[in-house]
Amino acid sequence: MKILAVGDIVGEIGVKKLGNVLQNLKNKENIDFIIVNGENSAEGMGITEKNFNDIVSFGTDVVTMGNHTWGKKDIFKFIDNPKLIRPANYPEGVLGRGYEIYNCKNKKIAVINLIGRVDMGVLSENPFLVVNKIIEEIKNKVDIIIIDFHAEATAEKIAMGHYLDGKVTIIFGTHTHVQTADEKILPNGTGYITDIGMTGPEHSVIGMDIQASIKRFETTLPERYKIANGKAIFNSCIFEINDNTNKVTSIKRVNL
Repeated sequence: MKILAVGDIVGEIGVKKLGNVLQNLKNKENIDFIIVNGENSAEGMGITEKNFNDIVSFGTDVVTMGNHTWGKKDIFKFIDNPKLIRPANYPEGVLGRGYEIYNCKNKKIAVINLIGRVDMGVLSENPFLVVNKIIEEIKNKVDIIIIDFHAEATAEKIAMGHYLDGKVTIIFGTHTHVQTADEKILPNGTGYITDIGMTGPEHSVIGMDIQASIKRFETTLPERYKIANGKAIFNSCIFEINDNTNKVTSIKRVNL
């Protein structure tokens, strides 16, 4: 089985790039299951119903979120869609689901979304304790467990990788919009990468207009971010899983 994880979709330019690339890549690489982080798809902050429907229509099986989950109020129209999950360690009682179980090729796949607590500016529960509790609840009900850890600090992501090594099949990071070159299979068999990157404007500062970004750093004034224009890039990662052991056998970064 092959799992494709696509990096943060940034703006309409990112949504269009996903649409232009996904089906061809799926066919070329024989992809079975697709996860897309969509929390920046609506003007760089949040997701709308149209964004969600477009992303799913391209062949996506599950859309994950992050610190901009509530960036657009439109999300409350479709927050209960089983193909949409938000961080599981948001405070108890928050709308939506933090994980879901999907069927694919006679396998049960659990996808869990988590958010980090280092420099994220979001009130959340301890992701380590929350995910451990979820895994204990579902480990005998599923064949494969996949984590999208939406976090800023590489140390927090790496620590989570080792914490879950052997307990989950895959853990990949999102949020920083920069694809890292540290894909690996950890000692106990978990496939890991610190960040899978972004799908959005290439000539930009993590998807945002360069001059607006520079002005913020240069002056410290609250310059409004806006999505950059021009050619788009597509970042993702393909995890190949042994059908007998449900362990990752190879990891391939994709940068188009």
